[in-house]
Amino acid sequence: MTIRHPRRLPLLALGMMALLTGIWAGLARLGWDVPLPRPGFSALHGPLMVSGFLGTLISLERAVALGQSWAYAATLLTALGALVLVAGGPLVAAQLLMVGGSAGLVLIFLAIIRRHPALYTFAMGGGAILWLLGNLLWFLGRPVFLVVFWWAAFLLITIAGERLELARLQKVTRGTQALFLVLLGLILSGLLLLEWSFDAGVRLAGAGFIGLALCLSRHDIARRTVKQTGLTRFIAVCLLSGYAWLGLSGLAALIYGGVPAGPQYDVILHAFFLGFVFAMIFAHAPIIFPAVLGARMTYRPLFYAHVLLLQATLLARLVGDAAGWGAGRQVGGLLNAVTLVLFLANTITALGSLPERPVATTRAST
Repeated sequence: MTIRHPRRLPLLALGMMALLTGIWAGLARLGWDVPLPRPGFSALHGPLMVSGFLGTLISLERAVALGQSWAYAATLLTALGALVLVAGGPLVAAQLLMVGGSAGLVLIFLAIIRRHPALYTFAMGGGAILWLLGNLLWFLGRPVFLVVFWWAAFLLITIAGERLELARLQKVTRGTQALFLVLLGLILSGLLLLEWSFDAGVRLAGAGFIGLALCLSRHDIARRTVKQTGLTRFIAVCLLSGYAWLGLSGLAALIYGGVPAGPQYDVILHAFFLGFVFAMIFAHAPIIFPAVLGARMTYRPLFYAHVLLLQATLLARLVGDAAGWGAGRQVGGLLNAVTLVLFLANTITALGSLPERPVATTRAST
């Protein structure tokens, strides 16, 4: 495999390390008897998955897009923060590194907005600010069950902004743009309410999740491209399935409200982070990994294996949650981990092969 940008590989590798160790910590949280490096390591599941893996990946992708060497500092800071968490360094040091990394992403988006002032860039910049605020709350000692909704909003608004960017390929009316802003305002209001009424804040944010799921699924170009073939159809299938899980997460938040732990909390969070966020990652990985590494990648129908397995195993897990079936939740969670490892294996083995079509053409059709 030939990589044109090998210097980016260590940053990506640290992000993958955060993903794998975060998965391991998650298995411990589910009750599996897995060896842990130290007591309390399972509590790092959320920070490793969100800031360590997803934050690092998003920062790296945006630094590549900006094309400025200083922008890679944001990725380096979050990656080092994840390394400190895994190595057992001071928690405050890891938190400060991740605060610095998220502040760096805000600066990246300020530079992007100066070049391309548009609703989608402002939205993604706003998402980065929410990540920064969430990391600051975590540093200040707020519980993860509260902070995680700020992290979720960061991911949701960033993804929504990216999809809005691609929606320029089809007409987006002023009414749709206004609705998008109203829904963002609804989610932000829910986040601000969390400190005074955790229950009401979660329900309000959940209503915003549902609204964005409906808005995105209605206006995303994936509704048309799902009728095509190959990679274009694969991406559309991932996106549309992700919107369904986003809607389910919002519905669960609306019904269950503010629950700090337990099966209902698991439904809200993992319908979002596994069902929605990883569906988006599955969709964009054939575009992002080649762009970041400068390597070629071939679409394979085998990619559907990790997509279909995610749907089945997550459904089993959430049914276990809803029915009070602990074994179903545990086994479903274990198979969720297997799914993510399979995704990594499918992605890595596809790198270095000749692509079906030029990357630019593929991106334009997503």
